[in-house]
Amino acid sequence: METLEKKGKGSALFPFLLFIIIYLGAGLYFQFKDVEMAFYQFPSVTAMFLAVLLAFFQGKGTIDQKFAVFARGAANENVLTMLMIYILAGAFSTVASAMGGVDATVNMGLSIVPVHFLAAGVFVISAFMGTATGTSMGTISAIVPIAVGVADKAGLSLPLFLGACVGGAMFGDNLSMISDTTIAATRTQGCELRDKFKVNFWIALPAALITIVVLLIVGRPDAVAEMGDLSFNVIKVLPYVAVLVLALIGMNVFLVLTIGIFAAGIIGLALGDLSVPLFAQSIWDGFTSMNEVFFLSLFCGGMSEMIAHNGGIAWLIEKLGHMMKGNKSAQVGIAALVSLADCATANNTVAIIVSGPMAKDMSRIHKVDPRRSASLLDVFSCVLQGIIPWGAQLLTAASLTAVYGVAMSPMDILPHMWYCWILAVVGILSIFIPFADGICRKDPWNWEYDVAESGVAAKKAVLELERQEAAQTTI
Repeated sequence: METLEKKGKGSALFPFLLFIIIYLGAGLYFQFKDVEMAFYQFPSVTAMFLAVLLAFFQGKGTIDQKFAVFARGAANENVLTMLMIYILAGAFSTVASAMGGVDATVNMGLSIVPVHFLAAGVFVISAFMGTATGTSMGTISAIVPIAVGVADKAGLSLPLFLGACVGGAMFGDNLSMISDTTIAATRTQGCELRDKFKVNFWIALPAALITIVVLLIVGRPDAVAEMGDLSFNVIKVLPYVAVLVLALIGMNVFLVLTIGIFAAGIIGLALGDLSVPLFAQSIWDGFTSMNEVFFLSLFCGGMSEMIAHNGGIAWLIEKLGHMMKGNKSAQVGIAALVSLADCATANNTVAIIVSGPMAKDMSRIHKVDPRRSASLLDVFSCVLQGIIPWGAQLLTAASLTAVYGVAMSPMDILPHMWYCWILAVVGILSIFIPFADGICRKDPWNWEYDVAESGVAAKKAVLELERQEAAQTTI
């Protein structure tokens, strides 16, 4: 493995540090200036582009040679797979929303939840919607206005309701099969979506159940709220359910998302919510809605390869290796790495993309199952993203209260982020008491072929086919 064979060189990490300094520095500057969404004023892609330029100034070789290294990283199979999944997930989310799936999902949830359990109900609805749509921001934008109105009518603490909504959204962001954090975590670690889900589920579920109990205790209303019109068409919820079920049974993720796109489109056309041109435009809008994470992943893939080529990853692993004495300390290190990256970037997807390659190298050295490392990356990036006051989730939730003439600060919501605080505790416990590692024990990782034991035969067949094709090409 190239990153492990090269001599470590700390200066090779300067491009990564430049990205952090620019992105974090700009965010703090605009925060000081009281600019709304301060950490999103300076685009992360622009900061990453400047970091890539610095990487080209480092190391020996011509520009052409350096670009060859960059292209090798950007064109990596995992990176390209991740990019394709991103745009398909964006298309599904946009088409499903355009045909009314979001409103139907929210209204269905509010219709089912008893009014006396509204705070816990908002958490459950947000969790379901976040898991189905794969976007915490979309979930927060859709449900917070409803949560504000319900809290006001029920005489409940508004920060409590906002915390329940954002917590549920982070549950979905962490666990969803089509979330960009899940996609980034699994592709950087080289494991299957469904396998990471099976590990992640047994961490997220206990945290969610404990959160529901807490919200049932502290969130009972003094009065019954009038919910208004909650009409919905259950057919519009089916595409979300289909995507979740098909992904869980192991269907190829490209096929799952394609089925979801056309299922939502066909339902929208049949019910008159979509026309053929609007359906086509929604697919395109979904593709372009992922442009930031698309370009960020592309640039980061190439830059990471250049940093590794120049010895940066080897240096970092060597330094971290002094603190990591075994499997469990390596897991703590991976959790800390992505947590720090999220604090600096205020974006959990960016944090995973940046720290993922390093986590992969650490997992190989200390034999941390990639399904486990992928889960740790996703869990702790979502924990931090849900509790940093400069993150988009809390900022958006606080800003949406202005519709009702209420001034709210992210710091007001922070103490009520029960799910994220509890998830952090459960995540740490899962490192030292491996209650979530059932699939890792049942189907252990084969480090020689870098797949689970159940996939070794298929991997051998692929390698043999590649060998035969290479032999024919040589002849």
